[in-house]
Amino acid sequence: MSDHLEAAPREAPLRVADVSAGYGKRLVIDGLTLDVPAGKVTTVIGPNGCGKSTLLRVLSRLLPPSSGQVFLNGRPLAGQKVRQIALQLALLPQNPVAPEGMTVADLAARGRQPHQPWYRQWSAEDERIAADAMAATGVDHIADSPLEELSGGQRQRAWVAMALAQQTDVLLLDEPTTHLDLAHAVEVMELVVRLRRDTGRTIVVVLHDLSLAARYSDHLVVMKDGALVTEGAPRDVLSSELLDEVFGLRAHVFDDPVDGLPTVVPMHRDSQRDSDRGSAPDSVRESVSP
Repeated sequence: MSDHLEAAPREAPLRVADVSAGYGKRLVIDGLTLDVPAGKVTTVIGPNGCGKSTLLRVLSRLLPPSSGQVFLNGRPLAGQKVRQIALQLALLPQNPVAPEGMTVADLAARGRQPHQPWYRQWSAEDERIAADAMAATGVDHIADSPLEELSGGQRQRAWVAMALAQQTDVLLLDEPTTHLDLAHAVEVMELVVRLRRDTGRTIVVVLHDLSLAARYSDHLVVMKDGALVTEGAPRDVLSSELLDEVFGLRAHVFDDPVDGLPTVVPMHRDSQRDSDRGSAPDSVRESVSP
């Protein structure tokens, strides 16, 4: 028997079994089946209107499926109470809004609400956990600052601190880099990866930026027209053919020569002739920097 036994893979904390969902008579997700791998950053990508955000709403029970089931930690999501779900799963929606004047510390404290029974409002443990969440996201030094005074990146990190203070094993982030410049978007995704590495959380992210998805994900889920196209490691999933098929995007996909991570570079019309010959133009390869 080997002295170096690999740990058994953890059961998928979220399972989607033949789920269809939509709004009114409009079906957005149609017969989707998916297992979200435990302890990884899973990123959902696809064109606008393909059902990415709808999937997160279904996973968090904000939107009940019209058919099929979602399982959270092996139990049907529909049969669990709201507080039970909030103790296992946290959702950061697109463009969250907080009351004017709310500070970073106030926001982090809100993450403790599911843990507070009616007979106990706030404790020293809540204080410690909220403080740890702010430290982990790098906003502890601005704990007393109102959210409206922060930069976009700081604000997003403050919202992640609230979700982190909720102390769930599963974290859902819907477009956490929306409206951020590239530097702040990278800052948020670096935080996501660090949280996964340091805490073992299962994190599901919806992103539009393909390059960020390729570089900061353990697992990619590709959707089109409400259905699953493919899934797997970014290196195994992303290709020029896939991007053309799913997004109608002509792009080069190659490994970064510095870190080996997949890189997506949209193709200029003048470079399509080079791509048809089977290689990316030298100008594209040389433009990749560490």
